[in-house]
Amino acid sequence: MAGTYKTTPLRRRIDAIMAALGRRGMAPGGISSLTVAGRRTGESRTVPVTPVVVDGRRYLVAPYGPVGGVQNLRAAGEATLQRGSRNERIRAEELAPDAAAPVLKHYVQQIPIVRPHVAAAPDASVAEFAAIARDHPVFAITPIS
Repeated sequence: MAGTYKTTPLRRRIDAIMAALGRRGMAPGGISSLTVAGRRTGESRTVPVTPVVVDGRRYLVAPYGPVGGVQNLRAAGEATLQRGSRNERIRAEELAPDAAAPVLKHYVQQIPIVRPHVAAAPDASVAEFAAIARDHPVFAITPIS
């Protein structure tokens, strides 16, 4: 069973620090900063993310479920991804669970800190990841030229 993700003042502060480090290219493990328009206010919201590459495509995975940043990305469909001097506008397309499963599995294998929040072990089958993929949205990202 996966642990639940709770947003606390400490968690928000840590996320703000990690997003700032991602913008500067100083965050560990490829953490980047994702800025997206808020779905209600339209104000920019920035969260730390760790993009992954699977079979040459880049993806964003929501290991904590459909939290606010995910809902904003779903609504906007576009965002800005920044790591250091690399700043790009991206389009995000949410994947169906069957397509998301291998990406989610790869993500869990590569990013150990999220494992307590995902109800499938890193060595679980792709079918097991497909069964939980609706709880962990995956977005294919492409640059907007």
